[in-house]
Amino acid sequence: MNKNSSRLHLYIDSVDSQDWAAYLPTGLFYGVTTNPKLLAAEGIEFEVKTLGHLARKAFDMGAEEIHLQVWGTAFEEMLAVGLELGEISERVRVKVPVTPEGLRCTSQLIKNGIGVTLTALHAAEQALLAAALSADYAAPYLGRMNDGGLNGMEEIVRMQRILDHQCSSTRLLVASIRHIIDLVTLSENGLSTFTLLPSLIDELIQNDLTHLAAASFQDAVERSSPG
Repeated sequence: MNKNSSRLHLYIDSVDSQDWAAYLPTGLFYGVTTNPKLLAAEGIEFEVKTLGHLARKAFDMGAEEIHLQVWGTAFEEMLAVGLELGEISERVRVKVPVTPEGLRCTSQLIKNGIGVTLTALHAAEQALLAAALSADYAAPYLGRMNDGGLNGMEEIVRMQRILDHQCSSTRLLVASIRHIIDLVTLSENGLSTFTLLPSLIDELIQNDLTHLAAASFQDAVERSSPG
């Protein structure tokens, strides 16, 4: 396995600062991921200035990175937006869809020293594209792959093997995870970078048996205390 992918990185998949306030202080999360659908759902404008404010808020709250996605369909528009997003901070990773125009855009952004996350991977061979461009991250969508009739787990594990065999520095950032068991299985297969919706984060950090054990420990303390 390449050394770059061996350290666990977890991200909060949310643009809601209340979610950031709830989870970033735990120290569990390396950063925040966003996408146009999340931004639109929260009524956040698609303006670089607005996303700059969002990024600075995330950094102030403890995020090491934030991933912000370009918009537009033409190469020229995507590149212009990507260059502006990259100027916000070196801690911004610019997300670019793995389309023909997006690949062209990615190449130019990387030449300009901007960190890129190729996003919306749905097939194992697309990991080769990320490796060829030396993108920082490549984001496969597990749940959406399954919805499309693919074996998402199998495809993503193959992606990781491809990157490992190519000694690529690209990290797979797995998105659209819907079940904790999938997170566990991917981790068992060498994956180490994941973005999680708040609902899944709650499921990850809460465990009924652990809660009962902790309560029993506190009960023992209280029973033994004088008075």
